[in-house]
Amino acid sequence: MEKIRLEIIGMSYSQSQSGAYALILGERDGKRKLPIIIGGFEAQAIAIELEKIKTPRPLTHDLFKSFSEAFNIRISEIIINKFHEGVFYAILICTDGETEIEIDSRTSDAIALALRFICPIYTYESIMIAAGIIMEEGEANKPFEEGDPPAQKEEIEYTGSSLAELQEMLHNAVENENYEKASRIRDEIKKRSKGKK
Repeated sequence: MEKIRLEIIGMSYSQSQSGAYALILGERDGKRKLPIIIGGFEAQAIAIELEKIKTPRPLTHDLFKSFSEAFNIRISEIIINKFHEGVFYAILICTDGETEIEIDSRTSDAIALALRFICPIYTYESIMIAAGIIMEEGEANKPFEEGDPPAQKEEIEYTGSSLAELQEMLHNAVENENYEKASRIRDEIKKRSKGKK
């Protein structure tokens, strides 16, 4: 079966499930998107790697990577290989340079690991047909859905804060291991930095 290369397009609060996020993957050479609903902790694991936030201690996926590398094992690719009753399934393709094996994985964990191992994410045409959608330009890049009260409240708080205050909030969020909040603060800092250029 021919594989389709996917890339992470964005992540947003899920409007359909409370406390969940929609991770949007897009075809590298196409217009279809694959929205995958993931939990808050899984979203956090992906977001901190996307944002390159340094944590005081290694998180689970970082530990997995260090453990694998210590034994000369790497993940060469991940494949979202099944879609059944609304649930995506994935496999990790692992190698020690000589032997290649497949390991079953939750899709969110596989993507969090793909980011850390800097390896490609694939799926199959049958899955794109079953679950792929066409989204409007820019729709997948919204960090949070409009009308979400917690996000709006924080947005107002960040807008009214100085750059120094934001830096302190970012430091505190990382210290308290609140990486979702840290990611949003970092976005606000980046937005202001771009505005100064």
